[in-house]
Amino acid sequence: MEQYKYGKYGNKHSNGSSSFQKNSKKPSYHAKVKEDKDLIFGIRAVIEAIRAQREINKIMIQKGIDKALFEELREELTGKEYHLQYVPIEKLNKITTQNHQGVVAYLSPIKYHNIIEMIDEVIAKEEKNACFLFLDRLTDVRNFGAIARTAECQGVTAIVIPAKGSVQVTADAVKTSAGALNRIPVCKSDNFKNDLFYAQQSGIRLIACTEKTQTPLYQVNLHGNVAIIMGSEEDGISSDLLKMSDIKGKIPMLGEIASLNVSVAAGMILYERARQLLY
Repeated sequence: MEQYKYGKYGNKHSNGSSSFQKNSKKPSYHAKVKEDKDLIFGIRAVIEAIRAQREINKIMIQKGIDKALFEELREELTGKEYHLQYVPIEKLNKITTQNHQGVVAYLSPIKYHNIIEMIDEVIAKEEKNACFLFLDRLTDVRNFGAIARTAECQGVTAIVIPAKGSVQVTADAVKTSAGALNRIPVCKSDNFKNDLFYAQQSGIRLIACTEKTQTPLYQVNLHGNVAIIMGSEEDGISSDLLKMSDIKGKIPMLGEIASLNVSVAAGMILYERARQLLY
């Protein structure tokens, strides 16, 4: 039986009959799954990636999985700091149509650095104007890429992101950053607060960019070794990080909207730092 559909407006002829168009193609009810090029799947593939010490952003494991081969993966994961997420099989099936065996992992296109080692190196070299950019729970890959691009242009020493609950370095992030994420060191922090405290105890001043202060940014001294904290798109900088910061600065605004996009705000504070250092 032939299938038909109405024209754009279901036009009628003068005799009252409706005009139709033949539909030669049958409708498709199966959406194609777009495979992520940072994705690997299958228990054996993930095990080999771990053994090869590949940088892995996240491992997703099927809830209730019970396979003999999975025990080998469990042993490989023991004692290692990976971001694990247990999900229903339906979620994995949406990620890939291939035989994933209940396990998929997202690889990082870059090698992450250790923030403690980088701070120690700054102190050992007696650097005078190092700048660490701590991004507190950012989730938008485009914001992350834009910030990384500006940070590289402004000579930021390293970007620090939380290991969990945050955007990670993906191929899309690298592309959005115009390749800057291949040039600027990125550190993944298992404990954001502790790493900031270590920086503070090492003589690095913590600068929080927030609207929750009366001090305008141009009055904040950005000379010397600093760690600039930028907050999430949703609710800004965490309250405990605000409390431990040495100084807070806000970007002056003349309009009615209360806040700026985080990538724009990061650009402003980094350029203010450059202005102070250069002029």
